Amino acid sequence: MATGGTPTSAPSPTPTGPVFASSVAPITPELAGRMHASWRPGCPVPLADLRYVTVSHVDLAGAVQTGELVVHADVAEPVVGVFAALFEARFPVASMRLVDDFGADDTASMEADNTSAFNCRAITGGTAWSEHAYGRAIDLNPVENPYVVGAHVAPAQGRAFVDRPDLPGVVHDGDVVVQAFAAAGWAWGGHWDSPLDYQHFSLTGR
Repeated sequence: MATGGTPTSAPSPTPTGPVFASSVAPITPELAGRMHASWRPGCPVPLADLRYVTVSHVDLAGAVQTGELVVHADVAEPVVGVFAALFEARFPVASMRLVDDFGADDTASMEADNTSAFNCRAITGGTAWSEHAYGRAIDLNPVENPYVVGAHVAPAQGRAFVDRPDLPGVVHDGDVVVQAFAAAGWAWGGHWDSPLDYQHFSLTGR
């Protein structure tokens, strides 16, 4: 034990490996211009109630990327917490870009295995607003976690994952993904009877 002088403390350990980073910001005019395909007057949520969120994620190759989502302001911080948990667990996210990069075409976004959130669109096969139109739903790794109703599988590449193999990016009941969303109060479409929407998580459970 040292005697005399000013007591010193041991240095803090240096973090090893990549560190999770995130940001939450209002929709700027520049971003609003970029979102011309996913938002328009008459949508159920004004741009002022949406937030632009960036989060670190690990891709399917194991590299760290910065993903982007637009969600409702009231779920922005919980969504960051979800992806922080996924990053800590190194659960891979294939791609995370705004759906506007695909012309707000949900099919094109799914086929690109893109994780997305806000999109002012109707529910699949209906006319009522989707939870995505409120910024309170996220579709995660759509190829590995397809939408299944009867013999229909979307996207088509997801047919290889209908039997829920234990492969990177696949969501399973009770895993870190389902638990992280549940901790934020979100429900999983993989718990539905029909359709089975393995990619879909939402605040309302719809």
